[in-house]
Amino acid sequence: ISLIMFSLIQATLSSLKMLDVGKWPIFSLCSEEELQLIRQACVFGSAGNEVLYTTVNDEIFVLGTNCCGCLGLGDVQSTIEPRRLDSLSGKKIASLSYGSGPHIVLATAEGEVFTWGHNAYSQLGNGTTNHGLVPCQISTNLSNKQVIEVACGSYHSLVLTSDGEVFAWGYNNSGQVGSGSTVNQPIPRRVTGCLQNKVVVTIACGQMCCMAVVDTGEVYVWGYNGNGQLGLGSSGNQPTPCRVAALQGIRVQRVACGYAHTLVLTDEGQVYAWGANSYGQLGTGNKSNQSYPTPVTVEKDRIIEIAACHSTHTSAAKTQGGHVYMWGQCRGQSVILPHLTHFSCTDDVFACFATPAVSWRLLSVEPDDHLTVAESLKREFDNPDTADLKFLVDGKYIYAHKVLLKIRCEHFRSSLEDNEDDIVEMSEFSYPVYRAFLEYLYTDSISLSPEEAVGLLDLATFYRENRLKKLCQQTIKQGICEENAIALLSAAVKYEAQDLEEFCFRFCINHLTVVTQTSGFAEMDHDLLKNFISKASRVGAFKN
Repeated sequence: ISLIMFSLIQATLSSLKMLDVGKWPIFSLCSEEELQLIRQACVFGSAGNEVLYTTVNDEIFVLGTNCCGCLGLGDVQSTIEPRRLDSLSGKKIASLSYGSGPHIVLATAEGEVFTWGHNAYSQLGNGTTNHGLVPCQISTNLSNKQVIEVACGSYHSLVLTSDGEVFAWGYNNSGQVGSGSTVNQPIPRRVTGCLQNKVVVTIACGQMCCMAVVDTGEVYVWGYNGNGQLGLGSSGNQPTPCRVAALQGIRVQRVACGYAHTLVLTDEGQVYAWGANSYGQLGTGNKSNQSYPTPVTVEKDRIIEIAACHSTHTSAAKTQGGHVYMWGQCRGQSVILPHLTHFSCTDDVFACFATPAVSWRLLSVEPDDHLTVAESLKREFDNPDTADLKFLVDGKYIYAHKVLLKIRCEHFRSSLEDNEDDIVEMSEFSYPVYRAFLEYLYTDSISLSPEEAVGLLDLATFYRENRLKKLCQQTIKQGICEENAIALLSAAVKYEAQDLEEFCFRFCINHLTVVTQTSGFAEMDHDLLKNFISKASRVGAFKN
C-alpha cells in the first residue's frame, strides 16, 4: 500500500482541466474534440449567438452570426463552424469585453488593446465610425501603457492600465466617457477629474454608465443615471467621475454592472446594490428602484464573487461555502430575492437563466497540477519504478501493483493472498490480451482490435469479470465486418456470450452472400456450421 501511496504523491505532472462550456447552447455546434481544447471563451451578441474562444495552443476561434463583422474575420458572413482568427493567433487574452452592436475590446497579456465590430459611435477608438471587420490595435494615448482590464457599455469602451489610470472612448450622450461633455469620443481619452491622482484597481460598465474602484476601496461613477444606477441618491446624469458618498467607511473590492443596476462586493463579503429594479435585480424583495446603495442579504456566509452583465437584468453571487445564488430576470421570471441554485459557478446562471444567454466575463480555465486518484492510477500502470509485481508473458514484462490488483479483481485477491513472489509467469493468454486486462484494472477501459478483444473475452469469462466481458462484446460489435464475422460468431458461441452471438448471427444473415464466400466460412467448425444453417433457415434466409 505504501508503494501505491508513494506513486500517488509522485504523480505531479500538471493536467489541464477542460473548460465546461456545455451549458451555452452555441457550443453544441462544436465537436467533443474541439470542446476539449478550449481554455477561454466568451459568448456574446444580442441573442447569445456569437462566441470567441481560445485553445490550448493559443489559437483563437470564432463562431456565430457575425453581426457587423464582430467575429473579426474580415467579412460579415455568418459561420456555423469554428473559424480561426489568424490575426490574433499566438496572443494570450488577459481581458475581453463586448458591447451591444456588438463591438469587441480585447487586452492581451502584453497589455496591447485590439478592437473590432460595430463602430457607429466610435466605440472602437480608432478615430472613425466605420465598422471594423478585423482586429485593429489601438495605441493612440495608450502607446506606453499596459492595459490590464477592459469593459464595454452598449456603445462605449473603458480600459484600465497597470499604473491605475482609466481611458474611455465611444458614445457619450449621457456623459459615459467622463469627459465633462456629451460629445462622442473617437479615440482613447484619460478619465481625470477627481480620479486624477487616484489608483484605480478595477472597472465595470453598465449600458450607459461607468464604475471605477480605487485602491482605498472607494467607488467612483459617471454617465447615465436615469434609474439611480450611479448610487448618488439622484437620477441626474454625471458627465465626470463622482464618489459614491453613501459608501463612506466601506471598502469595496469588486463592482459589477447590469443593464441599469449596480452591485458591489465589500472586503467583508457584503453585497450592496442600487439602480433599476423592475425585475427584482437588486435582490431587495421588491421591484422599486434604489438610488442609494442598499444591502443585499444572500446568506450568513461571506460572498466572494458578484456577477452582472450590461446586456441583462440578472444578478448572481457565490458564497465562500461554494453556494451560487441568482436573482432578477431569470428565464422570463422576476426573482426579487436571492435564490439558491444547484450551480457551482456564477457563469452557469448566465448560460441557463439570463436573457440573452451571454457571458458576464471571459470564462477561463487555469492549469491544475492536482491529479485525481483515478488519473494518478492510470499513470502508474506498467511503471517499473513503483511496481512491486511483474508478469512475464510471451517473454515480455508487464509491471503492476499487488494492492491495486487485489482491490480491483476477485481472482487476484485470492491468488496473491499468500504469494511472496514478485514475478508471475503467464502462458494461458497472449501478451496483448493480458496487458489489456491489467490496463483495464487501472483505467476501466480497453483499446483493442475486435480479434484481440475475442482473446480478452476468453480471459474475462475465465476470471468472471462481467463488466470487462460487456466491454469486449461492445468492441467486437463495433469492429465486425464480412471477413471476421464467422470468427467472431464462433468466439461468441465458445464463450457463451449470447447477446454477442445473436448480434454476430444477425450480421451474417444480413451479409450472407459475402460472408459465405469468406475463408472463415470455409473453415467453419462442422457443428457450428450445422447450427448456423439450421438457424438461418428458421429465420427465412434461404427462401426463394
